Amino acid sequence: MISEKHIMFKNRLAKVYKHLSKLARRQNISCFRLYDRDLPEFPLIIELYGTRVYIAEYRSKHSLTEEEYEAWLVGCVEVVKEVLELSDEQVFIKLRQRKEGRHGQYQKLDEKGEKFTVQESGLYFRVNLTDYLDTGLFLDHRVTRQRVRENCEGKKVLNLFCYTGSFSVYAAAGGASEVVSVDLSNTYLAWMEENMMLNGFDDPKKYKTVRADVKQYLETLPSQYFDLVVMDPPTFSNSKMMKDILDIQRDHVDLLNEVIRATKPGGQIYFSNNYRKFELNKEALHATEIKDFTKATTPFDFEGKLLRWCYLITV
Repeated sequence: MISEKHIMFKNRLAKVYKHLSKLARRQNISCFRLYDRDLPEFPLIIELYGTRVYIAEYRSKHSLTEEEYEAWLVGCVEVVKEVLELSDEQVFIKLRQRKEGRHGQYQKLDEKGEKFTVQESGLYFRVNLTDYLDTGLFLDHRVTRQRVRENCEGKKVLNLFCYTGSFSVYAAAGGASEVVSVDLSNTYLAWMEENMMLNGFDDPKKYKTVRADVKQYLETLPSQYFDLVVMDPPTFSNSKMMKDILDIQRDHVDLLNEVIRATKPGGQIYFSNNYRKFELNKEALHATEIKDFTKATTPFDFEGKLLRWCYLITV
């Protein structure tokens, strides 16, 4: 039997699910964020991926014993299963324990290795709810991806820090003449290629994969080559594979000016990051126009809760 607090959580979840699921169906979306720490007593993030649900639990300060805490968590999962009408096999839960200091964007959690396919706006992506802290598809960039798709026909597109390549898939679907995807991780590049092939984009002459440290790679690019660039870097990275530490607040001017150099006049750069205290140094950038696109690229399921920045930079 669930507690009175869990009943409050259940009512909230049911109300939000009814509302957001209607919006998702209208937009041909099967993956969306359902709940984002709406109630202080339930510090959870809940996302739907097709017929599966991903629960990320933020361990917060509480006065519960271990037994009481386990009972609370079990009660939460039971509520989610009941409201969404799911079985145990369809529920995936991860603990996102906050640590001191800033860390890299991607953290591996275990070795179960289950991937499955989901659909977004007529495109297909492989996601993994077991192996990593992040699932392989950043739901908060759904609108940004669509904007790229609508503005890249016949254009040369560069996707930096490409992760699993969702922006690359959208660019290819939008008719880009060339898509170059860059990341330092072989794992994510292989995942990106899997997503591209899943959607029928398998021409190596048009769709190119580059394994490189972005900071060094940018220096090798010819001037004024690309028409559209996407750059969504981690806030901080000290990967052993990198020549230097990446700190996006410290490094964004140098990175963006290199990107601007490699972009044709009139070309566009979509630049985003997740550093909450980020301040864009507009005066130091060699750009024609800079727009804060954060609000314009906020999906319906992240309104009022988006913790990232997005800028549209015109060269």
